[in-house]
Amino acid sequence: MNNLARGMAMLGGAVLTFLIILTCLSVLGRAVNTFLHSDVANAVLGGLTKTLLDTGVGPITGDFELVEAGIAFAIFAFIPFCQITAGHASVDIFTSSLPLRVNRFISMVAEILFAMALILIAWRLYDGMLSKMKYNETTFLLQFPIWWAYGVSFIASVVSAVVSVYMAVVRIAEFFRNTTIIHAGSGADH
Repeated sequence: MNNLARGMAMLGGAVLTFLIILTCLSVLGRAVNTFLHSDVANAVLGGLTKTLLDTGVGPITGDFELVEAGIAFAIFAFIPFCQITAGHASVDIFTSSLPLRVNRFISMVAEILFAMALILIAWRLYDGMLSKMKYNETTFLLQFPIWWAYGVSFIASVVSAVVSVYMAVVRIAEFFRNTTIIHAGSGADH
């Protein structure tokens, strides 16, 4: 499970890196395009501005559609690693003074609820994907099927749900055995 979670996080990181580069190139292209349409560019570059504009210098078409689809996938790709390492934000001012057994109970309940929520999200993504497939919906600019974005997000959400169920089982075992199997923040390596 730890390798699966780490692999998904790396894949999510690669997608996020691609999206950052895509966004930067699109913004740069938009800035260059704006400059080439300015009077200053025409005065300095003359006819070269039209030549450069004719090459297609400008924002990347459909960049926001790709970012929208990719970010959804990246979010779900990072959840398994966050689950297995107990990396979610928590406020433990009150719970840090409670006995270990009570904290194990709280952790168990939180993991069970998280697993249930992720299963629900995966189910709804699957249902949404089927709906988008049925009506052949496509994106506005790139015209790629919207269900593709739902599909990759669904796959990542299923991995998130599987890891979350695994962690719920671990926390249940820890509570009933009154022992630590996976230390919070360490992942399954220890």
